[in-house]
Amino acid sequence: MFLKRGFEGASVDEIADVARAGKPTIYARFPGKEALFTAVMTRSVREITRSFESIAPTGATIEERLASIAIAILRKVLVADMVGLIRAAVAEARRFPDLAASVRRMAQERGSEAVAHLLGEIAESDKLSALAADRRDATARHFLQMILLPMLMRALFGERLTALRAEIAPHVAQTVAFFLAACRQGGIG
Repeated sequence: MFLKRGFEGASVDEIADVARAGKPTIYARFPGKEALFTAVMTRSVREITRSFESIAPTGATIEERLASIAIAILRKVLVADMVGLIRAAVAEARRFPDLAASVRRMAQERGSEAVAHLLGEIAESDKLSALAADRRDATARHFLQMILLPMLMRALFGERLTALRAEIAPHVAQTVAFFLAACRQGGIG
């Protein structure tokens, strides 16, 4: 309900109906709609970022392995529920500034940790200084920003997700090539 109607538009009655629980049950667990919204947002971000941990790079070359990571991430993010979750967090950032900061921080940290781990696996097969252990976290943040932000911003502004998903492979190929060129020149990490 929060994803469909936002914080203001979602009523506890509707949420109780969808959850097949009574209003008293919801209020027994959450002191108010604000606490419920916070719990839903936090849990949803945790689940999405945890799903990054199941990504396994595939391919023979570093380009193929990075592309496989990027494609998997974009396929997990460019779905209606995830885009709705991000829209809800942004829409309610003024009302819930601590939640917005926490959601952003959790998504960035957990996403970067998962990508840094994957980059560590790739680093063994290709000796790029940007993938060295002491630079890997920063490199992972740059990689995520380059891969994710252009497509996510378009999704947030209402472009059709089916059209965006159709553009994933060309976007990833171009971005991975640029990313690796920057890594090889020492400009990333």
